[in-house]
Amino acid sequence: MTHTIEIQIPDIGGHEHVPVIELLVKAGDRVRKEQSLLTLESDKATMEVPSTASGIIKVLKVKVGDEVSAGSVIALLEVDTASAADPAALGVSAAIEIARPSHAPGAQHPVAQQPDGKSAMAVATGRMADIECQLLVLGSGPGGYSAAFRAADLGVDTVLVERHASLGGVCLNVGCIPSKTLLHAAMVIDEAAASAAHGVSFGKPHIELDKLCAFKTSVVGKLTGGLASMARQRKVRVVEGEGSFVSPYELKVKMATGEIRLIRFQHAIIAAGSQAVHLPLFPWQDERVMDSTGALELKDIPKQLLVVGGGIIGLEMATVYAALGSEVTVVEFMDQLIPGADADLVKPLARRLTGRLKGIHLSTRVASARATRFGIEVAYEGQSIPQTRVFDRVLVAVGRVPNGQRIGADKAGVAVNERGFIPVDSQLRTNVPHIHAIGDIVGQPMLAHKATHEAHVAAEVIAGQKSHFDVRAIPSVAYTNPEVAWVGVTEQEATQKGLKVKVSRFPWAASGRALGVGRTVGFTKLIFDEESHRIVGAGIVGVNAGELIAELGLAIEMGAEAADIALTVHPHPTLSESIGMAAEVSERTITDLYLPKKKA
Repeated sequence: MTHTIEIQIPDIGGHEHVPVIELLVKAGDRVRKEQSLLTLESDKATMEVPSTASGIIKVLKVKVGDEVSAGSVIALLEVDTASAADPAALGVSAAIEIARPSHAPGAQHPVAQQPDGKSAMAVATGRMADIECQLLVLGSGPGGYSAAFRAADLGVDTVLVERHASLGGVCLNVGCIPSKTLLHAAMVIDEAAASAAHGVSFGKPHIELDKLCAFKTSVVGKLTGGLASMARQRKVRVVEGEGSFVSPYELKVKMATGEIRLIRFQHAIIAAGSQAVHLPLFPWQDERVMDSTGALELKDIPKQLLVVGGGIIGLEMATVYAALGSEVTVVEFMDQLIPGADADLVKPLARRLTGRLKGIHLSTRVASARATRFGIEVAYEGQSIPQTRVFDRVLVAVGRVPNGQRIGADKAGVAVNERGFIPVDSQLRTNVPHIHAIGDIVGQPMLAHKATHEAHVAAEVIAGQKSHFDVRAIPSVAYTNPEVAWVGVTEQEATQKGLKVKVSRFPWAASGRALGVGRTVGFTKLIFDEESHRIVGAGIVGVNAGELIAELGLAIEMGAEAADIALTVHPHPTLSESIGMAAEVSERTITDLYLPKKKA
């Protein structure tokens, strides 16, 4: 037999007239007990209202924009008599909803109690939790720790789960920070060598590998130690271990001791990042085959190093090892280095690297690799075959894959696509509304600064703020020598999309500052919309391009026109004034270059 029951709004913490912001089902849908039916948003919280039984939605009594209070009827549900008579169906899920809403910053988290005194949130597994919290953050990289700290600052009781002993994730421990420390050393070596042409000679550098590694380790230690201190100051509870979901509201953490701890949460932010691609054709059991993490350990300086992959990571590590004395060969499957950047930006870098590396081979791939007594022996396929076949070490830097398939997301009901990415909306919500995801795991670009901004949005949404991730442009930087940086629409992208744009360039050969530091290889390029004259993209190749690109990111976000940039007074003599001069080229007001008059 069937029976129709009313689904009502449970007690929502004393809030009245709370607007409906999203309907998650429609009339005729079959729903399961505890499935979310709609989303409410008060000034203090975002919350989902679940079904109290399994059945078919006969009538939805509300629409988006309606205001509801405790006791308001939101739907009529047709259920069988057995389900309707089940006290748990009518009581437990309502109790769960009481425990789930976020509360005002600084408020204590009220855990609803069952008659036996157990937490109502314990129904998912039937186990008592070792830890309960309002927010669970999985992963402590730049996205994860930023999310945890921002949420804590907004009064949300937060637990941060990290599988490694140090906070900071890949970026701080084995990525951005240690690589830039080594790249700085490489730059000093290159600058010292270049200064001989200006009458200042230093002689051949003496590399003390242990000291260099110790410096790198000390930099990492200062940053990760600072994170641990800030976590304590904010009362963020840090749990060390490998986390995976076991239900939509629970995460199990496997500690280093083998102990399993259960964390129960109201909201979660997945910040589990990505890992280096390990192509199966390489003998990874041999330590002479490295990914980027292994390359940063700097165990020795190989005489012959093969770098597989001519993207940002591969070229940055090629720069480091070449400066330290290795003969470096780069093999790239595509027909240009750093395939995501415009070809003209990459050319000055490619020319400089050609004189410093043993070889750069495009449209070429490694067909096989095997470990021998003498090194890693490789065979190639493609248009440009290197002569060297045996290398002391091989660095495989062909990209990264998200960790979406490694965290038990299916147990939480979170959708993960075939590539391991987790789709999210502009508030970083997954298909499970109380679970958000940020950083590498939600898609390209896989950049720490993108993750940080996404983290702030996710934390603010959970804390009840009306926040969205709405950026016009995210800068990318290759910290090579020279650096390559770009932001917004590339020329290549504009062509592919049929956008009407105007491009202006200022060559660094005409920059007084670039001449003074002996670094005239490079230029600044601005891309403007042809109709509005607003800047939509930019690229810089040259020393400190990564520092300079930020101004152009701001210009894109602010909707600046060419005249706005040209009329902004830049200090002289600096590399930054090349930005103003590139805009003057577009406006044809430039006096530091001669532009032939346009024909009438």
